[in-house]
Amino acid sequence: MISRIQNVIYIVMAFFALYSCKSGSEKQSGNQYNSQNYISKVWQSDRGDGTYTNPILYADYSDPDVIHVGNDYYMTASSFNCTPGLPILHSKDLVNWQIINYALDKQIPEAVFDIPQHSKGVWAPAIRFHKGEFYIYWGDPDFGVYMIKTKAIYGKWSKPVLVMAGKGIIDPCPFWEGENAYLVHAWAGSRAGINSVLTINKMNPEGTAVLDEGQNVFDAHDKHHTMEGPKLYKKDGYYYIFAPAGGVETGWQVVMRSKNIYGPYEDKVVLEQGSTVINGPHQGAWIETSDNNSWFIHFQDQGVYGRVLLLQPVQWKDNWPLIGKDLDGNGVGEPILSGAKPVIGKNLPIMHPVESDEFTNGKPGLQWQWYANSSVKWSAQIPGTDYLRLFAISQKEEPNLWNVPNLLLQKLPAPNFTATTKVKLTTEWQTSDKKAGLLLMGKTYTYLAIAFHDSQYWVQQISCANANEGTAEKIIAEKALVSNEVQLSMKIMAPNASCRFSYSENGTDFFEIGEEAKAEKDLWISAKIGIFAISEPNVRMGGYADFDWFRITK
Repeated sequence: MISRIQNVIYIVMAFFALYSCKSGSEKQSGNQYNSQNYISKVWQSDRGDGTYTNPILYADYSDPDVIHVGNDYYMTASSFNCTPGLPILHSKDLVNWQIINYALDKQIPEAVFDIPQHSKGVWAPAIRFHKGEFYIYWGDPDFGVYMIKTKAIYGKWSKPVLVMAGKGIIDPCPFWEGENAYLVHAWAGSRAGINSVLTINKMNPEGTAVLDEGQNVFDAHDKHHTMEGPKLYKKDGYYYIFAPAGGVETGWQVVMRSKNIYGPYEDKVVLEQGSTVINGPHQGAWIETSDNNSWFIHFQDQGVYGRVLLLQPVQWKDNWPLIGKDLDGNGVGEPILSGAKPVIGKNLPIMHPVESDEFTNGKPGLQWQWYANSSVKWSAQIPGTDYLRLFAISQKEEPNLWNVPNLLLQKLPAPNFTATTKVKLTTEWQTSDKKAGLLLMGKTYTYLAIAFHDSQYWVQQISCANANEGTAEKIIAEKALVSNEVQLSMKIMAPNASCRFSYSENGTDFFEIGEEAKAEKDLWISAKIGIFAISEPNVRMGGYADFDWFRITK
């Protein structure tokens, strides 16, 4: 029973729409979290005065590629084993972004990707707009280069077409010139036995198949080891290949140019860390705005937080781009931490990718991805409901969550934040060894869960070190609960995403539990936060968890 004083507090808070995860448990308007103008409480790049601060997105959008179509900008990024894959983000000014769609419902071959394939799947995509259609090409390091397309970027995309089969063919980028079509790509040494070489293949005009074995156009072994991620453009009579080199954490951005698409190509380093704190600045997209200014969006590796996105101005001199600013006079750009926005005015709103979720109509929002190809059997998703029901799916014989596909996860949104969810666990038939929780997932992971055993509901902190090596979970702390409903809260703290858990049975009084823990990043992706419901192996079928909401706050 809520007291009279608590009712007054609740009404005041509702009036101002300032709901705190630690001060109430009532539902918020679904429109607040699913509108086009969602504003993050934990990270904001746009200063509101015509300037921005890097990173523009403090989240793991690895290997970004961006195009400019009309007055709009569209971005996609690597999604690896997570589905839906190939996120589509939209912006009007290159600073404020929102998730609008995913291009890939399920990864193929489906039988392979129905279980988590860590570090595999969708690598370094390229998005292009050609003859009224949007195209995305990506390299699967084990199967080859795929393509999908659509005329409606907010709508359904085509099924994947295998453009070029083979192992180790990665980071493809298409290029059309008249009736001629080309595909530039790199090689993954782990599969192909060679790297640091860029190759161009001729394609059919439809872009659905390569027509030849390809021709190597640049050998980077002598100066730019581990060159990959090429993007092919044409400007002022030159063909340009933008390609990162030197490795994710310590590399640099190279640009090559030639009057002939097959070369020979001159090369120049155009962006490096230099005296800045921004390590490995490379791998991204060159964009021209409507006023013919040039910009470059790239990632920076931030360890457990993943590859966050930065925006740099580009200046052209003697037909070479310089990205960022030449701070030491050596002719090579260094990344800036802040600057004037590319597009200002026009009443453009501040907005961010959605983080919190009220689970309107029983469905998760676009910020969520499963750990593998999804199944309709994992959740109810009934229209008209205002909670997300996850079924307690058996984890079979897995020793931990590493190979469990039904984990619903999203990216870490900032260095410091708090994630809180309200969950009710129904075990059915009072069956033990079922649980649901709030998870910080990676090679080493930790979570807070509500569980049922010994005829009692419990809140548990669980950790698992080196999950990728098959180690077992450990119960760090456990406390009895009065009912089967609880709020679970996780506080993430920089610089290493350390984590403290707390819980509340009344939505007001939170109690810390367990010990400080720390996650590790996954293979090629950041650690992720999310929710799950599982059942231990060989336990009677049944049981589910109703997640009322999920909220990100400071």
